[in-house]
Amino acid sequence: MRTRVTELEELHIKSVSFAGPTKIGSLAVLGKGYVGMVVIAKRGGREVALKIRRTDSPRPDMRAESILLRTANTAEVGPGMIDSSKNFLVMEYVKGERFSDWVLYLKGRGSAKRLKNTIRNILEDCYRLDQIGLDHGELSDISKHVIVVDGRPVIIDFESSSIWRRPSNVTSITQAIFIGSGIAKIVQKIYKNPTKPDIIQILKQYKQEKTRENFDQLLQILRV
Repeated sequence: MRTRVTELEELHIKSVSFAGPTKIGSLAVLGKGYVGMVVIAKRGGREVALKIRRTDSPRPDMRAESILLRTANTAEVGPGMIDSSKNFLVMEYVKGERFSDWVLYLKGRGSAKRLKNTIRNILEDCYRLDQIGLDHGELSDISKHVIVVDGRPVIIDFESSSIWRRPSNVTSITQAIFIGSGIAKIVQKIYKNPTKPDIIQILKQYKQEKTRENFDQLLQILRV
């Protein structure tokens, strides 16, 4: 325990706040996973997101995840990486809504243009991740891994990411938004999407060759 306190001091963490949409017993946090949980912390007068490695985590430290997040940041994707230690990851605090909640809010408000712009930005982020060879790994569950801040999407949580797998970020996020989820039905009510066969056909083409030309064709098919 003393070691972790020393780590926090070395990371210049002044305080921790238990608040957020996820509950662990009676504690509220920003998020939790099999590696750790994320809370709000204060660092130099600034709010940051602090990921705490679980004591029963299968990972020996936070080094690999910190490298993956820094890699994502080179493509201008994800919360900004600030600092890390064996048991902690300090990141930019992204204060917004889960994508699923944001889409529900838009429903019935005639906001097709806002939705299209946000979806396009998510796809562009995913395309950049594909281009640098980083696979997020969990984008099929978009509600937990995309936060929307004033219409700007931010992909979060890179603990399951890999540079060794073949990246499938664009494919996964497209399927999550347009094909196989409750979100797809809501999106369809806000603006009319192309048919599933049309989407699947262009996705197959993109998977074979992840070129900008094929990606632009996907954007055209999706009308974003």
